[in-house]
Amino acid sequence: MAAPTPTTAATTHHRILLPSPSPRGALAPASLRLPLRAQARAQRARLPAPLAAAAPAASTASPEAPASGAVPGKPTVLVAEKLGAAGLALLREFANVDCSYGLSPEELRAKISLCDALIVRSGTKVGRDVFEASGGRLRVVGRAGVGIDNVDLAAATEHGCLVVNAPTANTVAAAEHGIALLTAMARNIAQADASLKAGKWMRNKYVGVSLVGKTLAILGFGKVGSEVARRAKGLGMHVVAHDPYASADRARAIGVELVSMEEAMTTADFISLHMPLTPATNKMLNDEAFAKMKKGVRIINVARGGVIDEEALVRALDSGIVAQAALDVFTKEPPAADNKLVLHENVTVTPHLGASTVEAQEGVAIEIAEAVIGALKGELAASAVNAPMVPAEVLSELAPFVVLAEKLGRLAVQLVAGGGGIKSVKVTYASARAPDDLDTRLLRAMITKGLIEPISSVFVNLVNADFTAKQRGIRITEERILLDGSPETPIDYIQVQIANVESKFPSAISETGEITVEGRVKDGVPHLTKVGAFQVDVSLEGSLILCRQVDQPGMIGSVGSVLGEENVNVSFMSVGRIAPRKHAVMAIGVDEEPSKGTLTKIGEIPAIEEFVFLKL
Repeated sequence: MAAPTPTTAATTHHRILLPSPSPRGALAPASLRLPLRAQARAQRARLPAPLAAAAPAASTASPEAPASGAVPGKPTVLVAEKLGAAGLALLREFANVDCSYGLSPEELRAKISLCDALIVRSGTKVGRDVFEASGGRLRVVGRAGVGIDNVDLAAATEHGCLVVNAPTANTVAAAEHGIALLTAMARNIAQADASLKAGKWMRNKYVGVSLVGKTLAILGFGKVGSEVARRAKGLGMHVVAHDPYASADRARAIGVELVSMEEAMTTADFISLHMPLTPATNKMLNDEAFAKMKKGVRIINVARGGVIDEEALVRALDSGIVAQAALDVFTKEPPAADNKLVLHENVTVTPHLGASTVEAQEGVAIEIAEAVIGALKGELAASAVNAPMVPAEVLSELAPFVVLAEKLGRLAVQLVAGGGGIKSVKVTYASARAPDDLDTRLLRAMITKGLIEPISSVFVNLVNADFTAKQRGIRITEERILLDGSPETPIDYIQVQIANVESKFPSAISETGEITVEGRVKDGVPHLTKVGAFQVDVSLEGSLILCRQVDQPGMIGSVGSVLGEENVNVSFMSVGRIAPRKHAVMAIGVDEEPSKGTLTKIGEIPAIEEFVFLKL
């Protein structure tokens, strides 16, 4: 089958004489299988299955299904939470619109079988029960906003339902609210207002601090973070930012310096948070982080409540490490009435108002309406967050390589150090198949997913991978090495290289200067087979420890003993070396995440020169 030429990828072909083993294939994981209903619908319509999965059929409900005033033949869109008038007007031009707000879970399940699309905000839970109750009719779920924690993506994909969100319309409103909190906090606006209304006149108590010449550190330099930076520069502030995906060129254009996380926290007078809530960022600002900050620092958070350890922030405020905080978001919303952080006299709070402007609400309504209408028409939406559109037979064949591709991306990004950001990624596929008989779109998307998702709120798939990479200034090129061998196996190995970056594990830098990881599928299981210039062989399951050490007897036993003492189970271990008694890289697969103490003990083994722990 011929693969369309991707606009973001360049392809080069070489012929190299290498053996091409044939690992056993595996069935496509459930999250990648095309739903059977979509395949049947495609056959009936004589359309390719992936296209039919993205293009829901017009309503085929029974005659009694349409509500009063509904136009037969038009799809039905259920709007379950309040949506701006401009968005509703767009929807009504294309579909029958049922605005039913405040539905109970039972009422939603009862209605959903009569609807082709559902639009919600954050208050309606769209779980597996909703998709099951739809009986296969629900084709699109639109989330009017960014986060989709309330939508079961796996269930949506299994039921052939596309999920879209509205990720851009809130940007300016959130940035403006961040600046509003910054200035209000610096001049004690909320506290002074409350004091004066209580009949007091306390000019000396509410002396503020100036913003001119102060350093603002922005953690998360995406859409909102960069807009905050623009406005802070206008206030005369010196702005630095930390974001491993930030484009250095874009930062320079705004006048922002990209720095490491350590430098951002130790030099800033103000810190503004704009990162998503992920396992990597959960409680990122904790006791350890506050201890590194300049005494008297001020914190602003209009991102996600969970990125701050709230109890640790109270301690930092009480000790004077943090002079003030301004918060729009909280770990639990609404927070408890006796929440110590909310009640703290040095904290300014608002009830999650970042997106609450008339303009932003209308913008979200229009953005989600356009995405839902496009999805119902069968168009590919850049804001789609699920449903890779690849033929079922291709998914089945590439399934183990899909897993390998994502894990190689995750490995590679975790090896990057410094604050310069990733700009250039090269992916090499070695295969005995002709170039027009190997569709790499899904593999490239999964590598992009592995590179971006660990520290981003974006959900990456085949639909939005290239768009997402381009937005972040990442150029992904592809090269194919043509092998002599059997074309029965689609790919012999995949190599991922990241250029022009520093590495937390310098041995991962190849002779040509890039972070390099390479992997193969063996017996249906993805394996890491190369790190930098070192050959290894370790299953990509659980997590991974990479150690560079002097090649001498007893090293495997020394590291294994440390892990054994801490009850960390080793699943695989492999050693690759340049020459006997020189240097070697040991790759250790572990089932549990070692404690910091355990990792410290490994680093203290005399012959170990460097090591890194990587989550898969």
